[in-house]
Amino acid sequence: MTDQLTGTAATTEWRAEDRVRARRAAIAGGVGTLIEYYDFSLYGYLAIVMAPLFFPSSDPATALLSALAVFGTAYLMRPLGGIVFGHIGDRFGRKKALLATLVCMGLGSMAMGFLPTHAQAGIWATVLLVLVRMVQGFSAGGEVGGSATFISESAPRHLKATYGAFTPLGSTMGFAMAAAVAGTVSAFTTDVQLESWGWRVPFLLALPLTLLCLWARTRVEETHGEDADSGPAQAPVVAVFRRQPLALLQSVGISVACNGTAYIGLTYMSIHLMKSLGYERTPVYWIATAVIGVVALAMPLGGMLADRIGRLRFTVISFAGFAIVTYPAMAVMHHSLWIAAIAYLLIMVNTIGAQVGSYTLMPLLFDKDVRFTGVAMGWNLGVVIAGGTAPFVAVWLVEKTGNILSPAVFVIVAAVIGLISVAGVARRSKVAQEQLG
Repeated sequence: MTDQLTGTAATTEWRAEDRVRARRAAIAGGVGTLIEYYDFSLYGYLAIVMAPLFFPSSDPATALLSALAVFGTAYLMRPLGGIVFGHIGDRFGRKKALLATLVCMGLGSMAMGFLPTHAQAGIWATVLLVLVRMVQGFSAGGEVGGSATFISESAPRHLKATYGAFTPLGSTMGFAMAAAVAGTVSAFTTDVQLESWGWRVPFLLALPLTLLCLWARTRVEETHGEDADSGPAQAPVVAVFRRQPLALLQSVGISVACNGTAYIGLTYMSIHLMKSLGYERTPVYWIATAVIGVVALAMPLGGMLADRIGRLRFTVISFAGFAIVTYPAMAVMHHSLWIAAIAYLLIMVNTIGAQVGSYTLMPLLFDKDVRFTGVAMGWNLGVVIAGGTAPFVAVWLVEKTGNILSPAVFVIVAAVIGLISVAGVARRSKVAQEQLG
């Protein structure tokens, strides 16, 4: 029998129809997560442009911090979204929950593209911006946990990471696509045009992307109900706290580490290159697109490697890499944009193992009848602590300390938390093997 957490053995029968089912689930989960994170991360990439439009101030740093605070506010809604969509997923089916999250996010992103600015609506523009970001955060709260759960339940034991890698492939590629669209709009518009209407275009692209993903997700088979026709007798969120508090705590720790390390590269690094180091906006967007795109495309290879050498081992190597590489890599970014790009890539390579390992391990920590809720809660609590706050804390650290390398300390602390959490998971892996079957 394969130890699902360590992923160190690989012998099982697998029928052709199982292969088709797993592939469809992986593609639908990955594409859906891509659209969700494209929609959700656009705000981060366009924060520098949108900050003076919604938070006019004589101090650009104050305006940017205000805009990033709103970016973080959306994450406060993610645990609530995880509870609501987790309840739907554990009681009524994973597929229903994942379709609902997608529709909710698509509508929120389209609304973002139609928002009035502060010059047009005064304080109401800011209020509407916060409300729309809260809707996006609420819907994103059910996406990652649901996608990871759905794919894990569709994949065979010996290929959990191989197929599970499609969730981080989608989420990371969503960031890359957002950076690419932001870069394209920036390249083909003047500063005046970008601030006037250009920033709206990327958000309005959410409609065709959402329709494409809805089509993909309607074609997958439901995994809920194969072992049980309904969820737990208690509300799933209550059952998680009562039956599996240790699993929840470990999943929060893993999420803190995964998001705290990744989000510095996914959302803050472009701000660092433009604001702290003074590089031009358009090439920075394209560097972010290239780096994040390469990392995203490497996720399936990371999944195959994790299944071969062990999921826990691969995760540990990646968190250790973040702790070791981040500070010296950021220290050399000022020499030239090319050196900055290479250093950026060296940091972000570590997110392959961190994300593949995290997305694969977390569904294996929970019983099936509360798995959607458990993964969503653990992931989203970690995101609130260290994901949505990452760009704000990074800018705040630089402003308060005057040290442009101070965000690296944030990454190191998050990575250490991950190493501690994974060590705890390793101690219970043999027990989990029997429990999760």
